[in-house]
Amino acid sequence: MATTSRTYKGKIYQSHLLRRTFRVGAQVQHETLGNISHLPPDLIDQIRRSLAGEKFLPASQAFLVERNLPHGHVQAVLGAMHRLGLPSLLASKPSRPRDLALAMIAERLLHPCSKLATTRLWHTTTLAEELHVADATEDDLYQAMDWLLAQQARVEKKLAARHLRDGALVLYDVSSSYYEGHTCPLARLGHNRDGKKGLPIIVYGLLTDSAGRPVAVDVYPGNTGDPTTVPDQVEKLRQRFGLSRVVLVGDRGMLTEAQIGKLKQHPGLGWISALRGPAIGELVESGSLQLSLFDEMNLAEIRSPAYPGERLVACFNPLLADERRRKRVELIEATEKDLGKIAAQVKRRTRTPLGEAEIALKAGRVWNRYKVAKHFSLTIADGVFGWTRREESIRRESQLDGVYVVRTSEPKHRCSASDAVRRYKSLAQVERAFRSLKGMDVRIRPIHHHTEDHVRAHILLCMLAFYVEWHMRRELAPLLFQDEELSQDRTRRDPVASAQCSASAQAKKMARVTADGFPVHSFETLLRELATRCRNTCRIPAESSGATFQQLTQPTPLQARAFQLLGL
Repeated sequence: MATTSRTYKGKIYQSHLLRRTFRVGAQVQHETLGNISHLPPDLIDQIRRSLAGEKFLPASQAFLVERNLPHGHVQAVLGAMHRLGLPSLLASKPSRPRDLALAMIAERLLHPCSKLATTRLWHTTTLAEELHVADATEDDLYQAMDWLLAQQARVEKKLAARHLRDGALVLYDVSSSYYEGHTCPLARLGHNRDGKKGLPIIVYGLLTDSAGRPVAVDVYPGNTGDPTTVPDQVEKLRQRFGLSRVVLVGDRGMLTEAQIGKLKQHPGLGWISALRGPAIGELVESGSLQLSLFDEMNLAEIRSPAYPGERLVACFNPLLADERRRKRVELIEATEKDLGKIAAQVKRRTRTPLGEAEIALKAGRVWNRYKVAKHFSLTIADGVFGWTRREESIRRESQLDGVYVVRTSEPKHRCSASDAVRRYKSLAQVERAFRSLKGMDVRIRPIHHHTEDHVRAHILLCMLAFYVEWHMRRELAPLLFQDEELSQDRTRRDPVASAQCSASAQAKKMARVTADGFPVHSFETLLRELATRCRNTCRIPAESSGATFQQLTQPTPLQARAFQLLGL
């Protein structure tokens, strides 16, 4: 095969000829068999290589794919963990327990499940190979959990050093999850936020920075009241983290009068919370809060002698007012419906009338089912049952619809009235953390572990998994339904009005397509999309040694964009 070139009017033309060379006596002759210049370049190259003696096989015979494992989502999660320095956060030196702990944290994001299922499922991805834990058993994982729990204080101190400084804003809230079993001493009956009636619960408190990034977690028995967990957080912030100046934000059920009294004993510890409804009513009755203030504004700073040394910021949200009014009407009507059933039953019992005690027992079961008993007066006697609405009570409560009061110890030069409201509302970020912990992302519940230490270690693992997810969500925001401008909007939007998505986020949600033309994903579906990038184990049939090699599938444009955003 010969290739010739010629130049004509400044342009180069190439010809590819099939030629035969032979001898006629002592003379070498050349014969052109055909011109293949019109063929595609790759086919011409293949003909050239074939004529040079190279052998070709059909693709199906060149090599066999013996196994393929989903890898892209493992690559993303482990890459994010290493960028965050999570291995050195757990321990400065590599070790078997550290590798197992990292694998369990990653598995909480890839496929949250029991520890036994973990040892099965991480073989269906490349996770076990990547972290060299393929031979781990369930007992190995429990030993690694014990090791991790022993590192908790040091891990939390490192996180605090990263994300908290003197004067920092710290968010704190408490939640609970139900427990399946009867052996763990932490499992007690209490306020079950999961709606699982009759099951014991375990309480845990999450401490985050101002952006909702988790820093520390504490676990308590299920019958622990939310306010009683606050002193532990104060001790942790001041003693373990060494912060002399910090502002703690907690909801009104957490930072009660008793707890605020204790916080005032620490001069460097500020706080932001809110007043309960009865306390707001007392401000109105005393004249400290005049509702006419809201005729022209939705936020006003007030003073009250009942709260010396504190700043009170009164707010009014008309949308919240409408929602509370609607909800109260529905609850009152539902209560009247249940009371009506009791009245009809009493009326039917003419031959053997119901006694007063029996009627009271029936009424007691439904009277405060919807938490509006204060708006009713009951009349109960032998064979008699009736009720009336307390219209004055309803009127007084309706006056405060949409009104809430934020209270803080922070002076104006450090925190304006608007910023105090914004910072109190930032507790929504802790609630977002709880949704991720309890939902499909990390799935902290149900809790099955038998011992107190394993429960504590399990919740610590979940917190660290959410720490990784928090950063991944922020970096992958252009591909997610997440509002990319939210962090900036929180510092400048109206502190009282209901939050609105940015125009870019609304456009992304409406079109279901990003600015780059990629489909918009949830965090869960994006990980599933990344998982379609596989690591293939291949073998060449012609090789008698049976040697294998590994090959990754090429990333799709969406996968390449996700890896780029993650810095991989």
